[in-house]
Amino acid sequence: MSEEKIIKEKDPWFSPRNFKLLKNPLNLENPVTVQVLGICSALAVTVQMKPAIVMALSVTVVTAFSNLIIALIRDTIPSRIRIIVQLVVVAALVIIVDQLLKAYVYDVSKKLSVFVGLIITNCILMGRLEAFAMANKPWPSFIDGIGNGLGYGAILVIIAFFRELLGSGKIYGFDVIPKAFYEAGYVNNGLMILPPMALMTIGVIIWIQRSKNPVLQEDN
Repeated sequence: MSEEKIIKEKDPWFSPRNFKLLKNPLNLENPVTVQVLGICSALAVTVQMKPAIVMALSVTVVTAFSNLIIALIRDTIPSRIRIIVQLVVVAALVIIVDQLLKAYVYDVSKKLSVFVGLIITNCILMGRLEAFAMANKPWPSFIDGIGNGLGYGAILVIIAFFRELLGSGKIYGFDVIPKAFYEAGYVNNGLMILPPMALMTIGVIIWIQRSKNPVLQEDN
């Protein structure tokens, strides 16, 4: 419940409490590996690093600014329609991000397909809006959004790194496995580009993370 406590009015912009909001989602409160949210997109867009990075940045932008906007208007939102208002704000931001992707990185936008639009239904977004932005001031909410977006994005990039490297012999579209390896009999692991391997990679990341953090083991 510590992440959901109301931030004190006198907290400076870069206080230890605000720094914790940025740092914790990268590890101890990671939305994917600890809270088990946003798994679907982690399976779908991590075959290559480029779409994974773009997806990570998109979610971070939407999460940060939706948190900021909701925190700014939270006192004027009727309780009965708060979810509708949150969805409208998120949908507007997702549309803006989607149009920017189509304008500047159209090839990646095509690879991401419907998954950019599905950011609207991402549990991470709605969870942060409901649990944090509706109860805290704009700046901490903005920081919380950035932290959770980066925590989500870090997992996507790690998964994409290993899937692209082992599945295609590439990193960010560039060949990194020497031709001599292939001539010697090395073969790319085709299983790595299938969705089940993304799930298994997440499992390995969770195992490593929990083995390095006794606090997470105690939670079980």
